[in-house]
Amino acid sequence: MSSNPGISEKTPHLLVLGMGGTIAGLAPNPEESPLQYKAGQVGVDALVAQVQSVVPEGVRLVSRQIANINSRNLTEAHLTSLGLAVIEALLDVAIKGIVITHGTDTIEETGLFLQVTCGKLAQTQSKRVILTGAMLPSNAPKADGPSNLLDALRWASTSIDNFPGGIYAVMDGRGCMAMDLAKRHATALNAPLQNAPSSSVGLINPSWLSGVKAVQAAWNEDLPIPKEGEWPWVEILTSHAGARPETITHWLGSAVQGFILAGSGQGGFHDDWVKPLDQAMVQDIALVRTTRTGAGATLRNIPELDRPGCCPSGSLTAPRARIALQLALNAEKQANKAGKPLTWQDFFARIADLPEIR
Repeated sequence: MSSNPGISEKTPHLLVLGMGGTIAGLAPNPEESPLQYKAGQVGVDALVAQVQSVVPEGVRLVSRQIANINSRNLTEAHLTSLGLAVIEALLDVAIKGIVITHGTDTIEETGLFLQVTCGKLAQTQSKRVILTGAMLPSNAPKADGPSNLLDALRWASTSIDNFPGGIYAVMDGRGCMAMDLAKRHATALNAPLQNAPSSSVGLINPSWLSGVKAVQAAWNEDLPIPKEGEWPWVEILTSHAGARPETITHWLGSAVQGFILAGSGQGGFHDDWVKPLDQAMVQDIALVRTTRTGAGATLRNIPELDRPGCCPSGSLTAPRARIALQLALNAEKQANKAGKPLTWQDFFARIADLPEIR
């Protein structure tokens, strides 16, 4: 762990956790080719040093590197390490808020993961966890990382009277609930929250805040974080023209525990998948339907009646639905060990049925 000189870890401070990503990236030729770069090259302490002189008065910063990767290489082990670090920080009375610098490619998976495993704790501890990142590497002209980090630090340090503790994200001058992140553009500076219900960082939108409070009121209990090496194996399969049954049968001899079916339209899948998916259910493989369209909700029994072993994803995208299913399967396992007769469907519904912020 690194910190500013003279700051004890017992002194009230914000904790900045580094995960790497473009915000920590370097381009060999930033003037001519800023989009040709290598992510995860700059340490989080250096990122903090860039904004140290302009953070709000009285805000002290401590930084800690969890990983320094290209986020396309994010693993479940990384999520376990990050989640445990966030829980530890939320329980530390000296830490007043947490900012996480993260790559944008998989930031939506991390946003959903943190909400489901740490959201209630952040709320009850009256602390904010803020995800942020960048679309341009740190040495690019007009790099967006420093301004995003500064906005995240401001949001993390704002009085709790302004808006509640919870899991949020900040980019390009706007903030949203982290669980609403979904990268919708390859290069736009606001890509991760381009279509997410959000608010200006400078002036909180009352309608958005009302939606946040509704979500938080409905989220009653955080799910356990799987231990490293114990994450359930779940794959995303996309239905398309010419989809073959072998797409499903290929997996039936493996140890896979769940499929996210990214269907067309309202979440329908190719007729050639029906029989192999029935066999998957016989083998107790969990099935979740979502839509490949990128927007809109996948609803129960639409467009056809759902089979008993298949759940709709609600508004969850395929990457977020995968994390939700993994956490639900793990929660079922832990509940059964404790003698509680709860199913993965019970836990998944808690996530998929959360209110939508409009």
